[in-house]
Amino acid sequence: MQIRYQVYLLSCIFFIVLLGGCAKNNPTENMENSTLHETDETENSTPQETEEFENSGPTGTEALSDSENTASSDTITFEARTLDGASVSADLFSESRITMVNVWATYCNPCIREMPGLGELASAYDSGDFQLIGIVSDVLEDADERTLQMAEELITQTGADYPHLLLNESLYYALLTEVSAVPTTFFVDQNGQILDTVIGAMEKSAWEEKIDELLEK
Repeated sequence: MQIRYQVYLLSCIFFIVLLGGCAKNNPTENMENSTLHETDETENSTPQETEEFENSGPTGTEALSDSENTASSDTITFEARTLDGASVSADLFSESRITMVNVWATYCNPCIREMPGLGELASAYDSGDFQLIGIVSDVLEDADERTLQMAEELITQTGADYPHLLLNESLYYALLTEVSAVPTTFFVDQNGQILDTVIGAMEKSAWEEKIDELLEK
């Protein structure tokens, strides 16, 4: 009963987001009172370091990187379902040296603008070295058919042909509790540990540079 209530609460939160535009509730401090924002983006946006991940929000045209504060000794664990209906778990991280996890939302214009480039990146590397996973942060696992179809259409239109996970309680507490803006992107190693986090959208070339840098380490 408690789990069902929590999932219901999350459902209410994310549907409020869709009604309210770019504002979303953020559970890092209070699940009912704080906001998660859509970041802004320009074509030439570049990452820069932030002082604190939890306090960073949208900053105009800059994509924010926080490699120092996001590394954690805690291994990510979750069970979720893809938009295609496949069951997945954190074991998927072991399949590639680097996994790029892109948290996006159907209402987020910067998210959607960068997805064609992400789709190209998903097939540009050997799968043993790099893989790309999306998380649709405003579409729940038990969403209605109309909502699921909307997400599917966006993915098809942008050519973002890689697995996209639907939000559930397990995935939320594993990765999204400190997400304050979309898009937010995590880079995770084979052991399920976060190596780097980028808040905001970037061009394909900037993502390539970051991916190659992580693969060289």
